[in-house]
Amino acid sequence: MGKIKIGILTVSDRCSAGTVSDMSGPAVAGVFSGCGYQVEAVRIVPDDVRAIAAEVILFADSEQCDVVLTTGGTGFAPRDVTPEACAAVIEREAPGIAAFLLNAGLAETPFAALGRGRAGIRGRTLIVNLPGSPRAAGHLARELLQIIPHAVHIMQGGADGHAAAKEQC
Repeated sequence: MGKIKIGILTVSDRCSAGTVSDMSGPAVAGVFSGCGYQVEAVRIVPDDVRAIAAEVILFADSEQCDVVLTTGGTGFAPRDVTPEACAAVIEREAPGIAAFLLNAGLAETPFAALGRGRAGIRGRTLIVNLPGSPRAAGHLARELLQIIPHAVHIMQGGADGHAAAKEQC
């Protein structure tokens, strides 16, 4: 298997308007690029269902990223709509990954229970929602390093074995 291609989408009204700097997208990108993954792009969109869905589809279908990670828009605020946008483009849910990330987050803070992130598959692309906090997004990105090589291996038609898991950082 070649380098795993990662697309990262920061969802934030303020970052997309340029009033604050995106810290979460670069934090996630740093985790993966530092471990030899190919970070295809880090983009920013506002908290808008159509804009989020369009970028996720672009990463998955046109740019053929193996993994699309979103950061932000997963909480309780009225404009937090990332899980809903991703639900519209996911073909198969991956609730075990969402549960895995919830457990990892809860090990750090009880506030992780307020996250509504989801995970799923579109074609041969894994889509995972991460929180908007740079610290939380980076922590959960590091946790994902344990399972992404194996998940991508299986999605690409590889035998169901744990050989790909040895490729982690």
